[in-house]
Amino acid sequence: MVGKAHASTLDDVARLAGVSKATASRAINGRSKVSAKAQAAVLDAVRELGYTPNGAARSLVMQRTGSVAVILPESDERIFSDPFFARMLHAVARSLREHDLQLVLLLAQPGDEARMLLYLRGRYVDGAIVASHHRDDRLAEHLSDLGLPCVFIGTPWVGADRVSVVDSDNAGAAAQAARVLVESGRRRIAAIAGPHDMRAGHDRLMGWRQELDAAGLDSSRVAYGDFTEHSGTKACAELLDIDGDIDGIFAASDLMALGAMRELEARGIRVPDDVAIVGYDDLGVAERTQPPLTTLRNPIDQMVTEAVRLLTEAIGQGGRGAPRRVVFVPELVRRDTV
Repeated sequence: MVGKAHASTLDDVARLAGVSKATASRAINGRSKVSAKAQAAVLDAVRELGYTPNGAARSLVMQRTGSVAVILPESDERIFSDPFFARMLHAVARSLREHDLQLVLLLAQPGDEARMLLYLRGRYVDGAIVASHHRDDRLAEHLSDLGLPCVFIGTPWVGADRVSVVDSDNAGAAAQAARVLVESGRRRIAAIAGPHDMRAGHDRLMGWRQELDAAGLDSSRVAYGDFTEHSGTKACAELLDIDGDIDGIFAASDLMALGAMRELEARGIRVPDDVAIVGYDDLGVAERTQPPLTTLRNPIDQMVTEAVRLLTEAIGQGGRGAPRRVVFVPELVRRDTV
């Protein structure tokens, strides 16, 4: 077996994995025509040997690559259709330009994590910004283990104490949304929550539920969506089919609120006369609904600016600084749906 005393080579990786050098190269570079078995064997060998690809080694000699990865563990479809990601990427690109840094977008599809971590292990980037977190993600732990400077936009489920985090007060903002509905006289208030496995979805539902419980109101009227318009329509229909007397809705994203408003309109239910509704995000959708949507403004521009600032500081310190946590407070934007 190959030992770890010397700098491992591609030949070492191929030998340990039991494949040809060409196959090892294709597997490491993410090319096609590599079987799943060979891919797994090569990645295992890379981890065991601590192999660093030659191109990354050259970058290490130069100390900096001048680039930062933005890691989004979401499907392509969601990333390119959700206004949250569009605004976030625009803000990241603008902020990185001010620091003379290049953005490298990494889409972490299910099953791609090992390949992505191999890329990051190679130090092709100076640091990473990670956004959108699911319960099964272990990116905070992995990036911390790699010693790669990183900042998470949103709080990861696991390893949050090991990395710097920039977040918004999701629970507090959702509680404020519930409070606005209660103060408007609504008593049968439902929630269209985000996905169970996403921290933002969980925290927004928790904040809404705590506020209703404190007001002595029923907090069991809940349906779940995935932050998309279609899921909001479906969730609203589910709620109305169970309880047609709903007089208020908190939707955990403006897109889901838009979907809910379409379902209410289709059933002849007036907003806000019959049902008041509050959304979350204010990233370009809310002011175009009919009527314009009352919502909580997610401060994504400020969050990104702070995330880039923390990341550039961490890069300058060689990733040796203590993790930081910064929380922004969303602003209520009153329009015409309450």
